[in-house]
Amino acid sequence: MTSRANDDPIDVLVVGAGVSGLATALALLNDGRGVTVIDAGRIGGGASHGNCGTLTPSHAPPLAAPGTIAKAMRFMLKKDAPLFVPPRFDPALWRWMIGFALRCNVRDWEASARAKYTMLADSRLRIQQWIEDYGLDCDFVESGEDYVFRDGRVMQREMHEIPLLRDLGIDVELIDGSAYEAQEPAVKPGVAGAIRFSGDAALRPDRYVAELGRIVRERGGRIIEHCALHALESGKDGVVVTTAQGTLRARDVVIATGAWSPRIANDIGVPWLRKAIQPGKGYSMTYSAPALVPKRPMILHEPSVCVSSWPGGFRLGSTMEFSGYDSSLNEQRLGALERGARQFLHEPVGPELREKWFGWRPMSRDDIPLLGRAPGHPHLWMAVGHGMMGVGMSAGTGQFMADLIAGRAPAMDPTPFDPARFA
Repeated sequence: MTSRANDDPIDVLVVGAGVSGLATALALLNDGRGVTVIDAGRIGGGASHGNCGTLTPSHAPPLAAPGTIAKAMRFMLKKDAPLFVPPRFDPALWRWMIGFALRCNVRDWEASARAKYTMLADSRLRIQQWIEDYGLDCDFVESGEDYVFRDGRVMQREMHEIPLLRDLGIDVELIDGSAYEAQEPAVKPGVAGAIRFSGDAALRPDRYVAELGRIVRERGGRIIEHCALHALESGKDGVVVTTAQGTLRARDVVIATGAWSPRIANDIGVPWLRKAIQPGKGYSMTYSAPALVPKRPMILHEPSVCVSSWPGGFRLGSTMEFSGYDSSLNEQRLGALERGARQFLHEPVGPELREKWFGWRPMSRDDIPLLGRAPGHPHLWMAVGHGMMGVGMSAGTGQFMADLIAGRAPAMDPTPFDPARFA
């Protein structure tokens, strides 16, 4: 790619070809905008690839909840715990944790849940519409999702979320253990009960992201892979971006760099982003399908393992690890996924292990994404901090950003998502 600094500017440059960046690119193209997407790696090469692919308005309650900090402290020395914060000196992490801890109260928990729900619910419907409109081949199913428990006391404790979920409009069904075992032959005896969210859905995330990339290109968007951002100069009339492949000039720039956003915060002139987001490492293991596959995605609650499947594929995923950008594949944490599945499922793994994976989720302090104009930068926009909900919030995020950039009121209140809350 040759320099374009002195050429006609790009209309909108999207930095990041993950699920949020590509969804934003598609929504902008639908608005008649010209769009170029750049990525330091390849399309969907980050957290968009190996997650469980569930579309879950039911997951609106945030990680920042009463009791989360105490739980994290109990797990600190247990390396295979579902939530793991390794004891280490990391001032950025501890500053983030202090801000996170201040959100672990009932009032903020509910406020975050309501904001997240508006985006998740909007996006759930919009993703389905995009799949129909563009013929996206991504194994989408309106499956619902089950939270499954083996300990009745744990299930009773988790019931505190149900009034809020029902108030949000989420369909919640309680199923006792014997009834659930009769419905779901994949589970072992000893189930205490399950909570079913019938409005949830699922898809194959890597295929969904690849399909978004295909449609973006078909609709005239340009995608440049292996084109890392090095520097950004924001002005009143536009933005100049220095990349690994040259210099680009754009009228507007959207930052959709996921968990890597804190690492480029100084380069793009928003140093406050480093205190807003931390990388939360998640793991998954993907297999060929076993003979006995659960009828719908499920969360095995006590070990916090997500189980999802598609034709010919089967995945165990989840866990949350705050270990910075440690790039090692922790076999202990992968093993915890299998051990958790073995407690619940007759066939916890498939006959062929196809992939061991980890990726970093962009965890904001309040578990709400940062969507909107960067303070002090009239042509720089943020679409980051989606936590574990990047796929589920993707289409809603895309339309939200397109609306804001066009000067239209989005479908939901933009206030909770405003990046200025961290500046």
